[in-house]
Amino acid sequence: MKLRVVIVALLGLALAIYLVTYAGIGAVLSAVAAVGWSGFGLLCLYGLGLFVILGLAWYVLLPDPFPRGLRVLIWARMVRDAASDVLPFSQIGGIVLGARAAILHGVSNSLVYASTIVDVTTEMLAQIAYIAFGVLILDLRAPPSSFAHSLMQGLLIGLVCAVAAAGVFLALQRHGHGLIDKLTARILPSALGGTATVSAALKSIYRARARVGISIAVHFVGWIASALSAWIAFRLIGTRVDLASVLAIESVVCATRSAAVFIPHALGAQEAAYAILAPLFGIGPEVGLAVSLLKRARDITLGVPILLIWQAVEGHRARSQPTQA
Repeated sequence: MKLRVVIVALLGLALAIYLVTYAGIGAVLSAVAAVGWSGFGLLCLYGLGLFVILGLAWYVLLPDPFPRGLRVLIWARMVRDAASDVLPFSQIGGIVLGARAAILHGVSNSLVYASTIVDVTTEMLAQIAYIAFGVLILDLRAPPSSFAHSLMQGLLIGLVCAVAAAGVFLALQRHGHGLIDKLTARILPSALGGTATVSAALKSIYRARARVGISIAVHFVGWIASALSAWIAFRLIGTRVDLASVLAIESVVCATRSAAVFIPHALGAQEAAYAILAPLFGIGPEVGLAVSLLKRARDITLGVPILLIWQAVEGHRARSQPTQA
């Protein structure tokens, strides 16, 4: 890992520790403990259910679905997210491992690479819509103040930039095939020899506009379902808050994580977002920080076994095909 990445991660961790200390370690840990093992198990079980939605959003993009396709892509999505949440990789590292997991289960290279690019795009478009929805709720629900006004302005500027970036990225996929070949070679180097087939598969997927639209819609449902998991966490802690308020909080946390993409796992940035946003809806910052810690604990609890299973599958394949390895 590069030194600057380590330094940024340590600074983020220091910020998270400072926020927990400032809010009161005892209060934060007490809120976490209120969930209990059964409550934490429920959050983990719910987290597993989210992978079904994410896998389905990927699966609907396939031009020619096959019998085991949904199950394979659910597993590949689990590997993708586990790598992003647990390992010191960027999001691209998780995408590469997720694609690799799908290939190991029989999906063709070109279809995996092309559908991965489109799936990342549809998820990004759904994320923008989700953040816009949350910002609207925030504008309607948050008490008027100079801070809330400044926050709204910053979020609106960020949304405009995100829409512009998404439009450029989408246009390049449709018309900038030379750039897509370079992008594929960079983030998925094992596909370097088949960039022509990847471009052809990409065109085939985008021709089915209904499938692309369905993928966006399913991803949007996934973002809403993700916010619902945070609402469950708030209720398990004992905080009575309505779902609309949690949607506003979670959408801005989501935007913060996206903006802090250069910080490994958005350490510190996620915690700061919860500590700042929770009080806008009458929730103590210690409760917001407790939800953040619970989400991180859930990601690790799910991610580590997933990666161990994936590694076992990779190891078995390497031993059974030594010449190809």
